[in-house]
Amino acid sequence: MKEMVINGIRIRPGQSINIEIAIARLPTHTLIDLPVFIHRAKKEGPVVLLSGGVHGDEINGIAAVKKMLEEDLFKLKKGALIYIPLVNVYGFLSNSRTFPDGRDLNRSFPGSKIGSLASQIAFILTQEIIPHIDYGVDIHTGGRMLSNYPQIRVDFKDEEGMELAKAFGAHFTINSPHIDKSFRKEAYKNNKHILVYEGGESMRLDEFVVDEAILGTGRLLKYLGMIDQEEASTDRSTLVIKESSWLRAKVSGILIPTTKLGEEVKKGQILAKISDPYGQVKVPVKSTSDGFIVGLNNSPVVNAGDALFHIGKAT
Repeated sequence: MKEMVINGIRIRPGQSINIEIAIARLPTHTLIDLPVFIHRAKKEGPVVLLSGGVHGDEINGIAAVKKMLEEDLFKLKKGALIYIPLVNVYGFLSNSRTFPDGRDLNRSFPGSKIGSLASQIAFILTQEIIPHIDYGVDIHTGGRMLSNYPQIRVDFKDEEGMELAKAFGAHFTINSPHIDKSFRKEAYKNNKHILVYEGGESMRLDEFVVDEAILGTGRLLKYLGMIDQEEASTDRSTLVIKESSWLRAKVSGILIPTTKLGEEVKKGQILAKISDPYGQVKVPVKSTSDGFIVGLNNSPVVNAGDALFHIGKAT
């Protein structure tokens, strides 16, 4: 059977084990570890990574992976699951997307053993995790005040990735080419396929988004033959979004949306109004195309040029 050794610890078939990989110390000299949880079935099969918190302020991913782990939602009949609920401990401690030096872990791969903190953690993931996995679900959110409707982002040129995205069955599947130095691209370079799930906004816990991440993961594991059918929700189709773009504010003011995240919209439809603080000026925000609102700015106050609605065109 395939050997699995992470951080010098061997994980045998049928074994569940927790591993803490030492990263570095805080300025207080408090040791920071990267906790990794592995559940391995007795029968050989695919190895799937479930990760959250690559950006430390994206709480929905942490909550989703934590729930899958602590409630042991998936009873494996073959293969293995590697859970990393919180990848970026530093960002989590400071409510930040990045590391203390401002570096983004998801732009630091393959990393370096002696580089920045972000680079060192990227190196650990590249050396200790990527070689063992076949697939992965990396759970993210939108930015501050920017919400994403549950969606999978995948490079449409990746045929196997597209099949996995359809099996996951998020509400939307959006074309997203691989980004240089990202976790997903580093895995792809090694012939591994990681789906990026996006839902909700940073620093805001959204139960609907968390539940959708868990349901999609169950459908994916069923597709891979790793769990029994009754442990996963029924298959669900996904709307394939080949093109998407942000509709931006033409003026500054108070944003009053008249449409909701996830809704279908038509070209010319009024999506919101922007008003001055005195009610003297009201400027309509009209959709420039038919499509679906896959992302939304939740800020009540906007400036000219701000991204307001992310509109995706279904194929």
